[in-house]
Amino acid sequence: MSANSLPEGAAVWHSLEVDKALDLLDSNADSGLTPQEIQQRLQKYGPNELEETAGRSTWEILLDQFKNIMLLMLIGVALISGLIDLWAWRTGTLKPGEVPFKDTIAILAIVILNGILGYVQESRAEKALAALKKMTSPLVRVIRDTRFVEIAAKELVPGDVMLLEAGMQIAADGRLIEQSNLQIRESALTGEAHSANKQATLKLPEETDLGDRINLVFQGTEVLQGRGKVLVTNTGMTTELGKIATMLQAVENDPTPLQQRMTQLGNVLVTGSLILVAIVVIGGVIKDGGFKNIQELLEVSLSMAVAVVPEGLPAVITVTLALGTQRMVRQNALIRKLPAVETLGSVTTICSDKTGTLTQNKMVVQSVSTNNKTFRVTGEGYAPTGDFQLDGQKISLEESPEIPALSVACTICNDSVLQKEQGEWAILGDPTEGALLTLAGKAGIEKDQWNSKLPRVAEFPFSSERKRMSVITQVEGVATGEASSRGVDPAIAGFLESEPYLMFTKGSPELTLARSTQIHLGNYTGPLTEEHRQKILAENDLMASKGLRVLGFAYKPLVEIPPEGSDETSEQDLVWLGLVGMLDAPRPEVRAAVQECRDAGIRPIMITGDHQLTARAIATNLGIAQEGDRVLTGQELQRMTDQELEQNVDLVSIYARVSPEHKLRIVQALQRRGRFVAMTGDGVNDAPALKQADIGIAMGITGTDVSKEASDMVLLDDNFATIVSATKEGRVVYTNIRRFIKYILGSNIGEVLTIAAAPLIGLGGVPLTPLQILWMNLVTDGLPALALAVEPPEPDVMQRPPFSPRESIFARGLGSYMIRIGIIFAIITITLMLWAYQHTHAAGYQGDPEAWKTMVFTTLCIAQMGHAIAIRSNNRLTIEMNPFSNIFVLAAVVVTTILQLMLVYVPPLRDFFGTHYLNMQELGVCIGFSALMFVWIEAEKIFLRIMGKKAV
Repeated sequence: MSANSLPEGAAVWHSLEVDKALDLLDSNADSGLTPQEIQQRLQKYGPNELEETAGRSTWEILLDQFKNIMLLMLIGVALISGLIDLWAWRTGTLKPGEVPFKDTIAILAIVILNGILGYVQESRAEKALAALKKMTSPLVRVIRDTRFVEIAAKELVPGDVMLLEAGMQIAADGRLIEQSNLQIRESALTGEAHSANKQATLKLPEETDLGDRINLVFQGTEVLQGRGKVLVTNTGMTTELGKIATMLQAVENDPTPLQQRMTQLGNVLVTGSLILVAIVVIGGVIKDGGFKNIQELLEVSLSMAVAVVPEGLPAVITVTLALGTQRMVRQNALIRKLPAVETLGSVTTICSDKTGTLTQNKMVVQSVSTNNKTFRVTGEGYAPTGDFQLDGQKISLEESPEIPALSVACTICNDSVLQKEQGEWAILGDPTEGALLTLAGKAGIEKDQWNSKLPRVAEFPFSSERKRMSVITQVEGVATGEASSRGVDPAIAGFLESEPYLMFTKGSPELTLARSTQIHLGNYTGPLTEEHRQKILAENDLMASKGLRVLGFAYKPLVEIPPEGSDETSEQDLVWLGLVGMLDAPRPEVRAAVQECRDAGIRPIMITGDHQLTARAIATNLGIAQEGDRVLTGQELQRMTDQELEQNVDLVSIYARVSPEHKLRIVQALQRRGRFVAMTGDGVNDAPALKQADIGIAMGITGTDVSKEASDMVLLDDNFATIVSATKEGRVVYTNIRRFIKYILGSNIGEVLTIAAAPLIGLGGVPLTPLQILWMNLVTDGLPALALAVEPPEPDVMQRPPFSPRESIFARGLGSYMIRIGIIFAIITITLMLWAYQHTHAAGYQGDPEAWKTMVFTTLCIAQMGHAIAIRSNNRLTIEMNPFSNIFVLAAVVVTTILQLMLVYVPPLRDFFGTHYLNMQELGVCIGFSALMFVWIEAEKIFLRIMGKKAV
């Protein structure tokens, strides 16, 4: 078979015999490939590397920042302003002391700063693919041309024979040829916590799940122990890791709701500004009967264009989001992408893993059934303290000797260690076995002591086919020749007569029970009747229906150590001990967090690889689902078309036996239904779903680097309640963003209308220069806006449904508020402007006739301070609020007012900004008119309260 006829990656390698796989790839298990074959296949398949699609370059990202319509308009304004200044400079018409190009320089500086700010936010490259690449091994041992050689992993080709040993990272996907005690950690790829015991000789069904393909190995996984010989079947982008890389790069990064709203805002503002400019210019030309005052009209137009653009808004939003990230970190939520702070506030659906997120990731024994009695076990976590209760009453172990007997089996048939670290009980090893050690500790059975009483001499290890394990121990008291009554611990005195060995078996209750012929009844054994069997199976079903993971225990006295490989014959005629039911208990704070989700109109969904009965029990316990709600399994989901899944996603709150790749389909189906989805994940396979979700949430403790790099947020404590806290913070951030947008744009509209009115009502000149407008937009708007960004949450922030992520920035009355307040702003200022113009042009006026412009400038700035104080709440009057609940607003008002007065009364600043000195009467008039803005907003609140309406 030539290289050109090699099968593609679609071959179902796990369903093929080893010889068939070798034949398909024209390879030899002993000699490998020849140099000519290797060269041919390298040309056909390329290097064994993960390929990265071309993204935007650094320069493209930077230039994209200046495609923003508001920045483009400011660039146009700067150029026209520069041309006007150049003309005035060349013709000698500059005013005395006037600095040319200062407006142009100031505007371009703002444009550049905003561009840099956008670039810094956007230039953080996606590093998920880089993290995937780290999972590939740099060097690998192979057989080529009958020789053992070490090559770079990127030179591997399909058909190579790769050698594995403990500690290696696997460099490509492959079919096992042979193995010896080979265990591989595949948790990052499959989500399974246990290591996979590989077997080369098996031929598996085609539909076998990825995690159960124990005759295959996968790129990026780690060899824990043993050795193996592997036929390389897939390299580069055709490996399972490569498929994940392809999915990652296929997921497009859509703009966040905030980015979409800012784009919409820019379009509306620029369009409105250009229409107003056209009206002013055309109206001025008609009024003057020609173009004799065109320069003045252009200056008015430039000032209007600068006034309409909220230059400080990008900086204020960035700082607001950054402050939100700091608050979230204090709640154990690390935000990786700044816009995600606000995006969290729009979440309508949270898809959460079960283990470790909704639960404690600590298996705890809840129930023990032995000698026809079922005992409830109390206690939390791995601490070996708790009671055994029967019918709600605590019982003594002396009255129930079967409990210590069962606990001995839990201790001996166990490979984990229970220890205390820094005051906390912790497990080294499997959580299930840890729960058994904790149970034994509650019964007074300690592993260290019993390892010396019953030292292990042989074992039959657990396998997924047998679904059980057995441990053979030597009974020290009998082996030394002592009488059993004196040498054997009372806990196992009824287990044996004179036999020197005991075998303990644990595993699937049904299979272990099927191999038992007797039952342990306290201090003696009796025949296992059919009645006993039915009762035990019924109790097993009852425990499983409660979501418990159930194990069955048995023992058998032995006269000799059974030979290796005799498990099928040795594990017969067992003596039944009992059932142990355990549960990964829910986190105590999650139930309240789920209820908070419900109150906030957010739908929680559980997605787990666990059994559907367990999933249903936990979900019902936590309030995620109700009794009788449907559970959708991974197999059912696999058979569904995308359309069928889309029809079901709104009806299903529990997904069980789901593999990580199913998560991507669930997210996409929810998004097609218009849901805004947060998705949790920790494995490599979760990365595409995390990237596809509107908010991808990685686990900080158990998460892989790949999942973290693909996420928007990392849970530092892996806790569902933290997601809910972060969602609340996101709502607060969005509310505050809307608040300061109302504040900033209301004043901007007032500025535009005031500037437009000046030439139309016959006042000479422009009341505000571009530099003064920049001062207002950046300082007198910016500082209070930043203070409003840290406004505490309203009491009902989590008592309402999430606002639609697709709603307009002007929705829920924000647009009408801005226009209404802008008009009131303009009316107040234009009234002041008319009075000030007449005042400064009256006969006998001692000051500069141009001082009216400074009065307009000062009134607009100080009026904004009253606006900032009043807008802190949409419904509560200022006198009803604690003025110190946001001390930053008071500080911003005081500081900004002082800075504004410095522009009027400090000569160097007065000269630079083109202001004029105001006497105390004129300043008092400005303050009086400014106060009307505060009075109006408070009056609106009273009016709405009387009308029974609630402002938004």
